[in-house]
Amino acid sequence: MTDQAETGFDQVLQFTVPGRDARGRVVRLGPVLDTVLSAHAYPAPIRNLLAEALTLTALLGALLKDDDGQLTMQAQTQDGVVDLLVCDYRGGELRGYVRHDRARLDELGPHPSLHALFGDGYLAITFDLASSDQRYQGIVPLEGDCLARACESYFFQSEQVPTLIRVGVHAENGRTVAGALLVQHLPDGEEGRERLHARLDHPEWEHVAALAGSLTDEELTDPQLGLESLVWRLFHEESEVRVAQGHPLTRGCRCTAEHYRDLLARFGAEQRAEMANDDGLIVVDCAFCSKEFPLRFD
Repeated sequence: MTDQAETGFDQVLQFTVPGRDARGRVVRLGPVLDTVLSAHAYPAPIRNLLAEALTLTALLGALLKDDDGQLTMQAQTQDGVVDLLVCDYRGGELRGYVRHDRARLDELGPHPSLHALFGDGYLAITFDLASSDQRYQGIVPLEGDCLARACESYFFQSEQVPTLIRVGVHAENGRTVAGALLVQHLPDGEEGRERLHARLDHPEWEHVAALAGSLTDEELTDPQLGLESLVWRLFHEESEVRVAQGHPLTRGCRCTAEHYRDLLARFGAEQRAEMANDDGLIVVDCAFCSKEFPLRFD
């Protein structure tokens, strides 16, 4: 069996190209992705959509320097087949869920466009920093042919950082593999320094974007191509490329009976009585992992 470090499954690799004032992240999801997707009997288009969203969430979450911070990606619409998609990342833990209208989805055929799924929807990306108790959120329209384009718009509009993102999803024999690459230009300094004069036509950025843009979906999802080898393939002609392993990725749903009991305890006794079934139980269903928690309050 192929080693996790070789395949890059459920791994994040951080890298910088100091000579080009660029930083990046590359991620590949395998077993963790299958675990999350198996919680619901999603049809193929929704599985692929959630696979892309989870991979992007891991990619953007890897930008957090706060280990206790959280990245949340949420897409919503009032008129789309998909009315809610939500994923989050915290300390390497991933979870995600999609709510959709199956009857309307079946009318779209096997390969619906992003607009067909969401209509005039929007994407909200939220960074919660636990160490400073700060929250940063950007909201962009769900435009373009995939979620990655909306994420690129977020970085340019909300943070004024030129960003290129590539995502690939491959499903076969009941298994799904997804990979993603993010490259950003941090002019006038390496990661962590002040960003100055960020612009899309900067010659260093144009060079980096051209190299990164040559990456194919097959390379992103190929378990025989390790993540370090992938970065080397793109930037081997640069004078220096620095790499570092990020958090290993796991499926992490934070639902527990204690958590839901604490939440329900905030309601009054009469309100809890209205929520209870004929057996006197309040049954809480976790949308992320599809578990049920029957709780009794005496």
